[in-house]
Amino acid sequence: MSEALKEPQQDRSRATRQRLLEAAVESLAEVGYAATTVSVVAARAGVSRGAAQHHFPTRAHLFAAAVEYMTEVRLAEIRAQAAALPSGPGRTEAIVEMLADVYTGPLFRAALHLWVAASTEETLRKQIVGLEAHVGRQAHRALLEVLDVSERTPGVRETVQGVLDMARGLGLADLLTDDSKRRQGIVRQWSRILDQVLLAPGV
Repeated sequence: MSEALKEPQQDRSRATRQRLLEAAVESLAEVGYAATTVSVVAARAGVSRGAAQHHFPTRAHLFAAAVEYMTEVRLAEIRAQAAALPSGPGRTEAIVEMLADVYTGPLFRAALHLWVAASTEETLRKQIVGLEAHVGRQAHRALLEVLDVSERTPGVRETVQGVLDMARGLGLADLLTDDSKRRQGIVRQWSRILDQVLLAPGV
């Protein structure tokens, strides 16, 4: 096959893979793990089941790849939005608010369904444990970048991790009811705590 023919085929393959990943996250968030089969995801993505299995041989591979892909997309969005924010008062709170939006959105709901399923399915659990460690490192690194701080400074690493843990907790609180009003105050307070650490002498 010529290089000219290979490139469009590779583009189509990448586009199909992306549609499958997005469809998997959407389905997990909306209907949960049990109802999200490869056939359901393939139908949402507008591709055949065979095409889906060509990209992802097992259901677990599909879901793990979907959460990792969407996490990278969301963190890239946070980096891009943070780069456009002005420096000075209010910047930290805007960054923390963007992070909270990630953990109260469909991506977190999809990941949560996977966590629950992984607690009783050993094969899935092995994949998800490794994935979560990777995602956690990515999120931590992204937050350090957008805040423009170093975790070598005493207190910064633990405070940044605390913000990530707080955002995950807000996602859980928002799962059954709209928790947005209470969330605003918590985001504001955690932003103040973060600023106190970031503005400490030597940071």
